Amino acid sequence: MKPQKVVIIGAGMIGLATAWHLQERGVTVTVVDRKGVAAGSSWGNAGWLTPALTLPLGEPSMLVAGPWQLVKPTSPLYVPMNPRLIPFLTGFAWHSLPKQWKKSISIFAKVNPLAMDAFHEFTAGGVKGEVKLADPFLAGFRTEKDRGGLIHEFEVVEQSGGTVDYDLVTGDELRAIEPTLSDGVKAGVLLRDQWFINPPLYAESLADSVRERGGTITDGFDVVDVRDTGNGAEVVSATGDVISGDAVVIATGSWLGRLARRFGVKAIVQAGRGYSFSVKPEVMPTHPIYFPHERLACTPLGDRLRIGGMMEFKPVDAAPDPRRIKLLVETAKPVFQGIDWEQREEEWVGGRPVTTDGHALIGPTKSPRVFVGGGHGMWGIALGPLTGRLLAGSILGEPDPVLEHFNPLR
Repeated sequence: MKPQKVVIIGAGMIGLATAWHLQERGVTVTVVDRKGVAAGSSWGNAGWLTPALTLPLGEPSMLVAGPWQLVKPTSPLYVPMNPRLIPFLTGFAWHSLPKQWKKSISIFAKVNPLAMDAFHEFTAGGVKGEVKLADPFLAGFRTEKDRGGLIHEFEVVEQSGGTVDYDLVTGDELRAIEPTLSDGVKAGVLLRDQWFINPPLYAESLADSVRERGGTITDGFDVVDVRDTGNGAEVVSATGDVISGDAVVIATGSWLGRLARRFGVKAIVQAGRGYSFSVKPEVMPTHPIYFPHERLACTPLGDRLRIGGMMEFKPVDAAPDPRRIKLLVETAKPVFQGIDWEQREEEWVGGRPVTTDGHALIGPTKSPRVFVGGGHGMWGIALGPLTGRLLAGSILGEPDPVLEHFNPLR
């Protein structure tokens, strides 16, 4: 018998997208979250919907940098010397080897073309959040040599069956599009058919749509237990409140393992914490801008520019490290002009859920009534709507063949 009522833990993009797609199929949904809509990684995300750049986090250049670079707090990818990280780092390093990396890219090449269709489906279904075409999406480099790394990634994508539409340009040509870029930017890439959103605003619009169609979203519900009752499932809060349904979805980002492990999900989900802040340049950019070598993600959000980056493997609930914001500022200064860096707003840190192989966990657990959706790394926003559609199909007994790559029990 197909579920009629589903409880979803997590009101980020993936939890809300799953709720929306279940409603499309006539299922009653209740979404619970310990804080509220988009309170985790969905809030401070860069908001990129970029099939050309949605690639595995672990890649060969990280190994070339050497471990002595990764243990420095000033490194864009920071790995504290913590023995508890060894199992995760071992798997992460293995999947960063060239052969494994190329295999992983081939999986992304299958999924990425479907991701934008899922956003357009939301729009057609009445979700009011704005999805903007980046015409074009910009990538900047301080040297032409630095640009070679991104071009190599595009070549591997194309060899794997994917497509990337791009042009090579000079730094001056980039500045003609975005004058806020400094003379330190010497080379660039223009990417076509890429999109972006304002993540918290979009998530709120998706939540509004779920509510308008009869769904319930409950804030302040800190789930401490999930139970398979034999003929249904239930979630239990820290205060002892219980909500029951025919099935439960765990979509809690970097906290996923805490609830899913008892249901056979042994894959490590490590928080890869990112930082961001907002500034107001003298000349406000209108295009998203990526600096791959510096790992800077910059997105115009109305009257401000969000600048994000960094990756640190720390516990998701650890206190923010002010050194990381300082490093983000120092990294951005040479590639921009006309920005007062002391006038920062919306400083944020959030834990992106990273798996060792770079692929999400989507589908059923050992319990036929407990499902998970998470582990997308940096791509929870870009792949969230598609994940919601895939999860809804799985819950209703109609799994898509592509889910074989995202088995939570692997």
